[in-house]
Amino acid sequence: MTFGFAPPPHVSLPVSAESAARLGRMLVPAEWASAGIPLLRNPREVVAELHERHRPGSSTAIVAVLDAQDRVTASASFTELAAVPDGWEFRNALLAHLRRVIPHDLRLRAPVRTAVLLYCREGEPRWTETDGAWMWGLRDACTLHGLRCGAYITLTPERWQVLGEGRGGRRPRPPSADLPVPEPRRADTGQTDTVRTEARRLTAARPEAPLSGANAAVLQNRPLPRRAGGAPEAHRHTAAR
Repeated sequence: MTFGFAPPPHVSLPVSAESAARLGRMLVPAEWASAGIPLLRNPREVVAELHERHRPGSSTAIVAVLDAQDRVTASASFTELAAVPDGWEFRNALLAHLRRVIPHDLRLRAPVRTAVLLYCREGEPRWTETDGAWMWGLRDACTLHGLRCGAYITLTPERWQVLGEGRGGRRPRPPSADLPVPEPRRADTGQTDTVRTEARRLTAARPEAPLSGANAAVLQNRPLPRRAGGAPEAHRHTAAR
């Protein structure tokens, strides 16, 4: 009979090549802080604008392109539900949406626009492996699209926070779990796609109900519009009878 024993704590278990490669496509906070990511002048305004545009729900990513004055020139939101966070998959998703909303700047000698990423997720604001994969994906997507890699921001039920900077706030917050989550959409400064959600459908205008009581009496005493044609005198005599 053979008995199995757990390996001692100092013995590392073998890691598959796929898992090792996935872990390599991840940035820890120290690597992100040393990457020279430009600071946002007013992160609160950027977060508020992106939240107002896209109303993100859980697992929603918003990638936005900023000009030299940190103004949002283009943005897109999408939902990425990955069982295992992989920077490669995140990079491909970010790059695909960037290509849809803004041309690349690969012909420029140096990037003039900056891409930032706002990710809405559950849990605590502290760094997770999913955040590390998004950081890696954002940095790689910016390189392939000719953009400068900007801030990575998490939006959790507790607060929003710019990872690597320590700046954050409690407003805005993601919607509650019992509220309908808006569909992903893309948006740019000049033209924003209209998205219908269950919440908006519930607040749509309803058909007018039949009037009764004082309201009906008021409408009955309202003068009728004058019909086209005929002499004014004839109409006045008919009304007097």
